[in-house]
Amino acid sequence: MNDAAPRRHVIAVLVDNEPGVLARVIGLFSGRGYNIDSLTVAEVDHERKLSRINIVTSGTPSVVEQIKNLLGRLVPAHSVHDLTAQGEHVEREMALVKVRGDRERLIQALRIADFMQARQVDGTNESFIFEITGRSDQIDSFIHLVEPVEVSRAGVVAMRRGAQGLGEG
Repeated sequence: MNDAAPRRHVIAVLVDNEPGVLARVIGLFSGRGYNIDSLTVAEVDHERKLSRINIVTSGTPSVVEQIKNLLGRLVPAHSVHDLTAQGEHVEREMALVKVRGDRERLIQALRIADFMQARQVDGTNESFIFEITGRSDQIDSFIHLVEPVEVSRAGVVAMRRGAQGLGEG
C-alpha cells in the first residue's frame, strides 16, 4: 500500500466502561509516538456499561490502519470505526470562550457572537463568557475573531450519518 500524506481522522471506539481503559488507549498512542488532537469519552449505555471514545488523530493510511488494529485488540474494545474512512459523518465541538476588555471591545465580541451563533452564558462589567458549538474550524474562527483571554474546549464528538449505529455492522 502506497502511503499518502497524513490526513485527519475521527475514530470512534465502543469500550467497556471500566478502570484503566482510557489509560490503555492513551498508552497505545504515546507508546508509538502518535498524537491525539482531540479525545472525548463518556458512558453511552449504562445497563451494558459501555462507553464511547471519540479520537481525532492524523496519520497516513497505514498509520491509521495500525491504530485501528491496535485499538481493536484492546480487551475491552467492542468496535472500532474510522468515521472519516466510512464516509459522511457529523462532527461537533463545544467551547467556552472568555473575552475581557472595555465596553467597546465587549460590544464587538457580542456582535461577533451573534453573527457566529455563540451564546453568552456569563457576563460582568469587564468580561463575557460565550458558549459556541459547531465544527472545529468554526470554533477556531470565533476564537481568532474575539481574541479571548481564556478558552476551554470540550473536544470533538462525531457520529456517522444514516440509520446504522456504531455497534452495528
